[in-house]
Amino acid sequence: MSHETELGSRYGAVMMNAFGAPRRIFARGEGIHLWDADGNRYVDLLAGIAVNALGHGHPAVVAAVTGQLKTLGHISNFFASEPQIRLAERLSAAAGGGRVFLANSGAEANEAAFKLSRLTGRTRLVAMEGSFHGRTMGALAVTHTEKYRKPFEPLPGEVTFVPFGDAGALDAAVDETVAAVVVEPVQGESGVIPAPEGYLAAARELTTRAGTLLWIDEVQTGIGRCGELLLSRSHGVTADLVTVAKGLGNGFPIGACIATGRAADLLTPGGHGSTFGGNPVAAAAGNAVLDVLGGGLLEDVRRIGEWFASEITGLGCPEIAGVRGAGLLRGIVLTQEVAPQVVELALSEGWVLNAPRPDVLRVAPPLIITEADLAPFVTALPGWLERCNA
Repeated sequence: MSHETELGSRYGAVMMNAFGAPRRIFARGEGIHLWDADGNRYVDLLAGIAVNALGHGHPAVVAAVTGQLKTLGHISNFFASEPQIRLAERLSAAAGGGRVFLANSGAEANEAAFKLSRLTGRTRLVAMEGSFHGRTMGALAVTHTEKYRKPFEPLPGEVTFVPFGDAGALDAAVDETVAAVVVEPVQGESGVIPAPEGYLAAARELTTRAGTLLWIDEVQTGIGRCGELLLSRSHGVTADLVTVAKGLGNGFPIGACIATGRAADLLTPGGHGSTFGGNPVAAAAGNAVLDVLGGGLLEDVRRIGEWFASEITGLGCPEIAGVRGAGLLRGIVLTQEVAPQVVELALSEGWVLNAPRPDVLRVAPPLIITEADLAPFVTALPGWLERCNA
């Protein structure tokens, strides 16, 4: 029995069956690479679902986390620390000014935003068809996919779902009874679907007119993943609520809800809390990530993402319908529903990616990846598609 098989058996005996059997059991990572328990190496094109922005074991993050842990690890939110304050200042500036609530994940950041929307005195929410905002009860209430929602109904809130990208439908749904409209700039879990040009600006205009909060979920798209600190800001939009997580800690659990304008003053002492949120170690990790992103990496993400999309399109494969997304969040759209088979075949040959939909491959590698790293994937993809379509 291999070490991987033995660990898989132990996993199945003690872990709740929330995720099914693990496809691999990884033992270590370095840069863009992972090694499983049997010593096989893989190129990581998923980055823990867009989390490991700087790859595995990045020296800046390792130094920040270990240095902070040696100095001050946890103090509760009765007290504050300089790393926490510095991180909040930087996130506030990225969102256009405001106040920050630090949490431990994207779902928690969205829970905070949900509660802030209730503090407006309104209870209705408008969310998008195809949306995904997390698995906790509030975040799930604004998540559209029925298989996630149905087992846990009734869910909080009065939520109306409208077609993503349809400004007319959004206009019809938003009035003076709506507390917030929640939207992702790119729907990652729905197959890497970007909002149409001008849609976020239209949402901003409609919500402003109705006195409604605009809540933009940048948990997956933000912190450099799409080549910007916040993708929505590159659309010229300042939201009332912005949620981020994933890449902010490079694998260390952290999330944040950023509130601007009048929304910044909605939360008062006792209205919300988090035992671990904003702890100095998580804040140190976030600051280290922002330091590295500020060193020119965002420009590389935009350039390499465009190169990758062009290379995939240029293959001329009849099995590929197109490539969508931004920066290094890309969806390769297939003409047949064989994406899960392609993912398994690629994994067997040392490449980690996933299929958010049966006809879409999601590529979200560490942002430190290069064209030379991605070129072998581009070369191998037509063969995998041909074998899976045979």
